[in-house]
Amino acid sequence: MSEETSEEMVQEVAEDKSREKTRQLSTFYLESHFFGVPVGEVQEVIRYLGSTWVPLVSEVVRGVINLRGQIVTAIELRRCLGMPERAAGQLPMNVVIRTGDGAVSLLVDEIGDVLDVEPEIMERPPETLQGPMREMVRGVYKLAGALLLELDIQRAIADIGKESAQAASA
Repeated sequence: MSEETSEEMVQEVAEDKSREKTRQLSTFYLESHFFGVPVGEVQEVIRYLGSTWVPLVSEVVRGVINLRGQIVTAIELRRCLGMPERAAGQLPMNVVIRTGDGAVSLLVDEIGDVLDVEPEIMERPPETLQGPMREMVRGVYKLAGALLLELDIQRAIADIGKESAQAASA
């Protein structure tokens, strides 16, 4: 094996290892906040679908949507995070997340890109984040020109399930 070939192989292995160390986050916006969730948890991203109201559920549940025959709970992520309501006439987008109990749709303002981030640069949420948003943000990535907040989707969904159960038993 030539010296050049072995150097190329070492470089390829180093590049493969560096790719293994990065995480991919599917990003979206709520107001001026830039959020991300792990790509592996995202089933699909789709335009707004009208929802059907469901009684006795948490106020963060907008209703259910019919996604090609699958009934999916639509969560108003702004309400989960304690943010003001979306402007009248501004339709949300759906980020459909896979969970152990089936799919859930997160209603967001705008869809971003899939970004590669390095887990070691993730920092704790800043003290300026308050209330529900602080509890649901897993960590923060300082990117060039942006602050990316990684949401802990499983925690948000677990909290919604508890609220809905309490409302149903009341």
